[in-house]
Amino acid sequence: MFDPTAFRSALGSFATGVTIVTARDGEGRPVGLTANSFNSVSLDPPMVLWSLSLHSRSLPVFRDAENWAVHVLAADQQAMSDRFATPGVDKFDGLSLADGPEGAPLIEGSAARFGCRARFEYEGGDHAIFLGEVVDFDRREAEPLIYHGGRYGRIMRSPTGADLEREGLAEKSGSGLSLTERGAELLEALTRIAKR
Repeated sequence: MFDPTAFRSALGSFATGVTIVTARDGEGRPVGLTANSFNSVSLDPPMVLWSLSLHSRSLPVFRDAENWAVHVLAADQQAMSDRFATPGVDKFDGLSLADGPEGAPLIEGSAARFGCRARFEYEGGDHAIFLGEVVDFDRREAEPLIYHGGRYGRIMRSPTGADLEREGLAEKSGSGLSLTERGAELLEALTRIAKR
């Protein structure tokens, strides 16, 4: 038998993005929740999936919804993620209630958005897995919000020469790039730390 806490911790070793999934209930009210169980499925036709606990109060809405949208959150949207993960609050209070072409509420400022027509639902253990055909999407240049080990994080990209120059750590020389005095001091400090 698996120890559920240890299993959850092991799953937390996999870094994921953070999404908000939105739809409208049968009376047209907006519904949304934070989910990190999002994945691409197919390019032709374009399909994505996400999953939701069978114990979620929002489950009936998403089971009945003909359309829903997945918003990939940007790094500056942690507060939005927390808001949509909190039960019992009006998650849309103060937000624009415009809909995307598929009919699901838009969350402004996201790094990407996938408007979907609901296609299939499967049960996988204690979760429902929703598969949708993407009918509309958009994307903007934004760093995504990351979730790992039970905490939010950000992507740390490998620096380029241009990054090092911009930070004053390197400068162009006849043979390419060379460290500035500041860059050499930083490298020396990092080397000392690594040897501890």
